[in-house]
Amino acid sequence: MTVSSVISRCIIVLLTFSINYFPLLPVGCQRAITTQYTGYLVVEPAPLFLMGSNLTVYCHTHKCDWRAKIYMVLNGKPVDKWERINCTTVKFYLPSIWIPLSAAICSNYMHSVVNGVDLRAGLPPDKPDTITCETAKSSSLINCSWTRGQETYLPTLYNISVNRENGSQIRLFQIQDADKITIPRSMFDENTTYLIIITASNHFGTSQSDPVVLRVKDIVIPDAPIIMQIQFPSNSVAATLQWKSNESSVYLRPHVMLRTNNTSWEMRAGVELGKKLIRVDNLTHLTEYEFQMKICNTAPVPTHTNASSISARKALLCSKWSPSVRKKSPGKGPSQQLQVWRKVERQGRDGQRNVTVLWKPLPREDFSGKVIEYDIFLDNGQKLKTCAAECIQCSVQLPAEVSSLSISAVTTYGKSPPADVILRQSGVPGSLLIKFSPAAEGSAVFVSWSWTTGNYPSTQEEELRYYVIERTNVSGEGLWWQKLAKDLKSTSITGLAPGARYNISLYAVTTRGVSAPSSILLYSKEQSNTSSDFFLREVYFYIFEDFFKHVLDFVNLYLGFRKHLPYPTRSLCITVCFRATFWSKPLCAGPRGPTHPDPVGGAARIPAEGFHHKVQHLLQNTGIQRQRIK
Repeated sequence: MTVSSVISRCIIVLLTFSINYFPLLPVGCQRAITTQYTGYLVVEPAPLFLMGSNLTVYCHTHKCDWRAKIYMVLNGKPVDKWERINCTTVKFYLPSIWIPLSAAICSNYMHSVVNGVDLRAGLPPDKPDTITCETAKSSSLINCSWTRGQETYLPTLYNISVNRENGSQIRLFQIQDADKITIPRSMFDENTTYLIIITASNHFGTSQSDPVVLRVKDIVIPDAPIIMQIQFPSNSVAATLQWKSNESSVYLRPHVMLRTNNTSWEMRAGVELGKKLIRVDNLTHLTEYEFQMKICNTAPVPTHTNASSISARKALLCSKWSPSVRKKSPGKGPSQQLQVWRKVERQGRDGQRNVTVLWKPLPREDFSGKVIEYDIFLDNGQKLKTCAAECIQCSVQLPAEVSSLSISAVTTYGKSPPADVILRQSGVPGSLLIKFSPAAEGSAVFVSWSWTTGNYPSTQEEELRYYVIERTNVSGEGLWWQKLAKDLKSTSITGLAPGARYNISLYAVTTRGVSAPSSILLYSKEQSNTSSDFFLREVYFYIFEDFFKHVLDFVNLYLGFRKHLPYPTRSLCITVCFRATFWSKPLCAGPRGPTHPDPVGGAARIPAEGFHHKVQHLLQNTGIQRQRIK
């Protein structure tokens, strides 16, 4: 005998012993394994009982043994309420069982199974209700459905009786545990009235529905429509569905449902645009949608001679849902105009002038995809130039008579609305920049301005539209600009280098054109003494520049008086005109009246403020003491 044969014999002996003396219950098993049990169980009132009932289970053993301990487990939990009847019987109490299917197992002190039993609870059927029937125009079947009511947890049989109006039965159909049935249409006359009665029955009872009136011509539903085309208008999040149907009733109304990525369906209220067209709004860009449609007949429900009868016709007869059609919504095109500005150079000898068109990039949330290019147009709509997508400015040459341009950003999914680039001058004086104050860190400055009523255009058709403020360094390079709302009177200019000098210009754009600039020269926060010395040199430069202007004013003033005065008084006139021009406010206004006419037909031009006062005012405003420049 080999080793393998000995091992095989041992395994067979062990399996036989285990099966005979220690049977195993499979996991989740609710029925005791049929084997050599040592007793039996009795259930009162019965193993099949009305849900919620109290049960009594008797566990009987074949061997009488008062010392043997017998216990019961219900659904894996020990039963605490029990009573010893005799040496072979123990009674267990199972109050109020609401579980549809339970397993009770009785065992002895050696943990061997005495026996087990399945306990099944159920309920009587409710009355079938809400019975409706329908059939399509081209269908050979009638589909009827009903509501079953509460769950019975037991097999329930439904008898569907089709009767004539006088109560005689024509046909009986049976179906188990269902809430719908299909009946051949051929057994009905289209114009005859029938009664349908549904009876439900199971182990605990029977219930019957109310009679329901059925007339085939009243339950015909429309055929399902077909979605022919789905369109998304340009830059829109609304879908327009075009559909067709062989139905022609004026009472038909379309209904739409949709979903994305196989999610749950969502009903949407559409807007009917016309015959066989419906629009669905409030969709999302760049999203794939799945659409379905149905049409419903909203014609009034017909009345019957028997007012107490219930009709099997639905209140709203709707078709089946159409086959699905998928469509991806387009990307979002830009809705905002570009913010634009321009720099115009002087006209050349050839009559052309160079114009640099500047713009700010569109906000990224305003469009989908990417910018492809920028298109510049003449005021007659003719394209003038195409600029690359990475550009923020573009130069063109134009004749002097061109007064405006327009520019649009071309993106993957559309163009931005054209933004006007105004080239013409309005002839209106610019707003007056009146104040500036550097920020603490020196990287920004706060400026304000005034726009008086006298600056406004004279006619009501011309009004202020917006402001544009510019910042450049003293050499005219490093242009920065910003468009400002017309109701603003101040703003902050950032990105300044401490101790640097900048030229700030403000333009008022009206419906007539662009005003002349109002400009100031300003410094950001001064640095150490080096910056102070540099600023002093700038003050000296300003003083001497203004000095030469006053020399010219003195010469013009003296020549204007000289020809009207006798020779002996000319030296006195030199003194007076010098003091009026360079030192203080004028001591005299010069000759007036018919005996001393002005050389140019009016009063001689005398500066409103002397050179000395200008220097004093400049030094006081800049905080520099007079002795610093002596």
